[in-house]
Amino acid sequence: MSTEARPERASVRLSPRTIVLYAIGSLGTGGYATLPGLVLTYFLTDNLGVAALAAGLIVTAAKIWDVLIDPLIGAASDRQLARTGSRRGFMVTGALALPLFFALTFAVPPSWGPAAGATCVLLAFLATATAFSLFQVPYVALPAELTGDYDERTRLLGWRVVVLTAAILLFGAGGPALRNAGDDPVTGYLLMGIASGVVIGVGMLIASRTATIAAQRVEAAPAAAAAAIADSTWRDQYMSGFRALGRSQPFRALLGTFVLQALATGTMLAGAQYVATWVLRSEDAVTFVFVALVGPALLATPAWTVIARRVGKERAFAMASILFTAAAATLVLAVWAPGVWIYASVAVAGIAYAGLQSLPMAMLPDVISHDERTSGSGQAGTFTGIWTAGETVGFALGATAVSLTLAATGYISTVAGATVEQPAAAITGIVLSFSILPAVLMAASLLTLRHYRLRRADIEAVGTSDA
Repeated sequence: MSTEARPERASVRLSPRTIVLYAIGSLGTGGYATLPGLVLTYFLTDNLGVAALAAGLIVTAAKIWDVLIDPLIGAASDRQLARTGSRRGFMVTGALALPLFFALTFAVPPSWGPAAGATCVLLAFLATATAFSLFQVPYVALPAELTGDYDERTRLLGWRVVVLTAAILLFGAGGPALRNAGDDPVTGYLLMGIASGVVIGVGMLIASRTATIAAQRVEAAPAAAAAAIADSTWRDQYMSGFRALGRSQPFRALLGTFVLQALATGTMLAGAQYVATWVLRSEDAVTFVFVALVGPALLATPAWTVIARRVGKERAFAMASILFTAAAATLVLAVWAPGVWIYASVAVAGIAYAGLQSLPMAMLPDVISHDERTSGSGQAGTFTGIWTAGETVGFALGATAVSLTLAATGYISTVAGATVEQPAAAITGIVLSFSILPAVLMAASLLTLRHYRLRRADIEAVGTSDA
């Protein structure tokens, strides 16, 4: 197929300013992915008195909404790019709207009752999810437009993950600390929601400037191609992402792997607060769990970049997945012998987690460029819309899996200030959702990763043929 209608990505070395601006966006990604996953289910069950199963359904419903709108936002982002030459408009809108809705999600007092409280949390979280998707979908599309170089993408996404892991530490440790700083749980959760929402929004707003840089690096598509995208119907735009999924085997393999891993890490994230409270017997221990996870990850991210340069991204990705599987599996011993040793296993998982975050995100732009050069004019937003929807499904089902486990093992929900003692079966369920379940899911992701056949030579070969 002719490549005349395709814009070309510059393969120059990215400036430190560009890398910093892009990486700062992970304050938003890390905050939104970490804090709700960490405390929202717990907020519903142990502050508003919502049953565990209902709490899981609330989180899942909001994520299903994400899945429905992400492909639309991705296609609309491509449409905006075709019309204006930049994806920045959607990113700015999301950055400005998210702080308000994020704060409202945690502003519901227990006095409203479980039913009213659950409804209000659901509506606020739906609005938060929409605002985040407006930013995140075009944000993930930008690396494919910032550079066409195989290793530069690894470098760009590596530094992004450094900020992402720092953000996970900031929100995973700082969020609960803010919650506990209030005079009572109601005030504490509100303070946490307001402060965290503002930090997330500022990070997103700063990163939106990268869209302008990306627009300057991409040659404008021919008028006919731009008009075809701009004038397409909503149905065409929505389906374009699924057509990309159907024609790109590397995308299917990478997405399947990433969804399973999002599900695995989502179960651990949703279970962390419960492990802290009922296994380590300290609600505040969740801060140390996150320090154990993120501290090593901050140091390990550059190492995964070096490994990827030497053996290839896909092999480094497999190595990180195997390491995470082993670390998660050891945590099952907490059923019989809970103790501070848990932090050591979490730290090993943190080393692997750095690779699980940076490497697939560095592989996605390769998939987009490969499709663009082999199947005609690419639409990065359609790929990232499907990608973000898949990630959302994984994290949503992770929280759902934990809530179902809690419900099945007899977990007792309560309101703020009340004291209960959990049955032994519920404690066992908490540990299993934090260990064996994510280990099995991560092992399954290795099977889908085996079908990813795109290598450095494929990316460099198509780049040479287009030169």
